[in-house]
Amino acid sequence: MFKKMFGSIDLTKGKIWQVITFFSLPILLSYLLQQIYTISDAAICGQFLNANQVAGVNNTSNITFIVLQFAFGCTAGFSVVSASKIGQNDLKGARQSLLVQIILSFIISIVLTIIAILCIDLLLNFIGVTKDKNLEIYNAAYIYTFIIFLGTIAQVFYNLACSFLRSLGNSITPLLFLAFSTVLNIVLDILFIGPLNMGVEGAAIATVLAQALSAIGCFIYIFGKLKEYRFKKEDFKFPKGFIKKHLVLGLPLALQFSILAIGLIVMQATTIKFDILPDGTLANESQLGYGAACKLNNFLMTPFNALGTAMLSYCGQNLGAQDYKRLRSGIKQSFLIMLVLYVIFAGIGLLLTINGAYLYIFLSKDKINPLTIKYGNLYLQTVLPFYPILGTLFILRNSLQGVEKPLFPFLAGVGELLARTLVCLFLPQLINGGPITRAASDASYVMTSAADIFSWTFACIPLVIGYIYFLKRSRNQENLAMLKSE
Repeated sequence: MFKKMFGSIDLTKGKIWQVITFFSLPILLSYLLQQIYTISDAAICGQFLNANQVAGVNNTSNITFIVLQFAFGCTAGFSVVSASKIGQNDLKGARQSLLVQIILSFIISIVLTIIAILCIDLLLNFIGVTKDKNLEIYNAAYIYTFIIFLGTIAQVFYNLACSFLRSLGNSITPLLFLAFSTVLNIVLDILFIGPLNMGVEGAAIATVLAQALSAIGCFIYIFGKLKEYRFKKEDFKFPKGFIKKHLVLGLPLALQFSILAIGLIVMQATTIKFDILPDGTLANESQLGYGAACKLNNFLMTPFNALGTAMLSYCGQNLGAQDYKRLRSGIKQSFLIMLVLYVIFAGIGLLLTINGAYLYIFLSKDKINPLTIKYGNLYLQTVLPFYPILGTLFILRNSLQGVEKPLFPFLAGVGELLARTLVCLFLPQLINGGPITRAASDASYVMTSAADIFSWTFACIPLVIGYIYFLKRSRNQENLAMLKSE
């Protein structure tokens, strides 16, 4: 069991549900550690910084998400090519794919960093965090976002290394380096924010530094341990259309993830309105409660994300091996795994809403009050029961990307953005009977939270259509292959 879990796995062989489960477990642990990595910032900030500074850091999550998820989508899409080459036992093709990924990722990192830094003020103003409403919240959000964006290249190359290793069937190495990085981040957070009193800057610097060291470690492993993937002179002569193929698979997924982030920013902008006081200034209870609830929600959804990531490599390798029957069976069995995860993690989340227990992880006691608990709990109690829709979204999105059908995941992203945006812009105000402020009804806040559910549902529509299309096409290709063999 442990050999299967901690070694490289050939995803084209073995009992399907076991292969998917064993391959998913290290990814799950990696994603949980990544959430702990994020949560450690929030928890330590929540204990050492004041309420306005904490609100400012919480407000940055979706803004940084839009840039970092674009990079993550690119690297995940690129890895489909290397996974397919591995399924074909084409080592030269896998090396060339890695080389192309490095070149494209470097260019993307530079462009993203420049654009992101130039847009910080615009994004903060969009969500309603401005100097005139609350200068302290604004300054904390701006400083944290600026430093995180400066470290974009570290995040991009860490995700690149992880995606490539998973395309080889190796999901444990990224976990080990992330474990080191997480511990380092927590130590640096405590040091920088505590004794050195660096405040918000310290939290951001600790995150970037730990991420950079993790990325360096992964590449040292790839080129030091996996000698067969060291570049050779002939690797620099790419096949015709090779770079384009990476972009065709990477950019739609990147755009989809960024589109998702735009929708989340719209949702956050609506949530912040629940803190607007009669004089037009900004309080912080909604931002604190919703921010903490979102961090717990991100933690709880990691099993679905990990399962989806596993399916990306699983489908890529089996597509390369042209084993369509195994592809179809794997996708079906992943849904059963997802339902088991739903019962466990949604249940844990609902239990943690009792008396707002989870809030004490992210906030010091003086920042927790009935309003903070109300806003956090209403969000979680609204979305957690609908996790099966989210699980379906993760599985189908990654599976279709893995079988090189990027159009459907892209359309899913568009549907997700439209649904979340339209719900946030119109339904809360309609239910409230007027503009959203601190005096708005609880029902209007629940509708704001339900924007997640609407977005997941609309995103699944093109994915289900794409899945049906894949089933039909794969059976036709399978029958054609059988006729040729006869």
